[in-house]
Amino acid sequence: MSARTLSALRGLAVLAVFAVAGTATAYGVTRLDREDVPGLPAATEGLWEYPRLSSPPLPSDSPAPFADEDRPGVHHADLRALVLPAPKGAVEDRALRGSEGWLTTDGFLAEYAGPDRAALGQLLVDTGLRHVAARGWTTPDGTHTRVYLLRFGTAAVVDDLFHQHLAPRDAPGHRVRGAERSVPDEDFPDASGIAEIRRSAYDERRPYGAEHVRQAYLSAGDVLAVVLQSREGTVATGPFAQTLALQTQLLA
Repeated sequence: MSARTLSALRGLAVLAVFAVAGTATAYGVTRLDREDVPGLPAATEGLWEYPRLSSPPLPSDSPAPFADEDRPGVHHADLRALVLPAPKGAVEDRALRGSEGWLTTDGFLAEYAGPDRAALGQLLVDTGLRHVAARGWTTPDGTHTRVYLLRFGTAAVVDDLFHQHLAPRDAPGHRVRGAERSVPDEDFPDASGIAEIRRSAYDERRPYGAEHVRQAYLSAGDVLAVVLQSREGTVATGPFAQTLALQTQLLA
């Protein structure tokens, strides 16, 4: 990867991460054009236009997730309101909305290959998974995006799941369907741009199967986020980076 491309991706991350300072805060990077990022190469064109985002309301007298010293990392906002919405022009996958906005555990596990699915399912039972909220969509270029937010009892549980089971340094802990061999994505450093949120991103190694698959995991307090993108041909780097950055913002 060229130094110019790496510089542009870092620029995306810087522009896409703003502090969340209240329930009415709106994010200004729902749409990024080349003029928004100095030196952005043509390879990262085609970014998506998202609705203008704002942090969801908190229950009365509830702190932001990383402002509570007694219960660090607890998200008091409705988990369903923390899932990134579909961008303009995308066709939403209504099935991922589940019942009243809650997806079943099996609905999430369907993303994983046979033996990995069973092992991960048992792990989620053992670690006390509470809720799954999700959204999915397909953009006109054929990219299929799925975003899953899994809430657990404490940030410590999520941190252990992230580092020890789902997002180890060398490869994903469980194999996603259609991604035979995934390796750390060198386009994305571990830093998310927000100190309390960790990130691991993986890219499928060539030769791809029927589709190219990118995947990422975010450890954000008591919420574990899983972002998957697949497409026949190649999943573009720019929209993947944009999607991760905006979902990170909503969890901050």
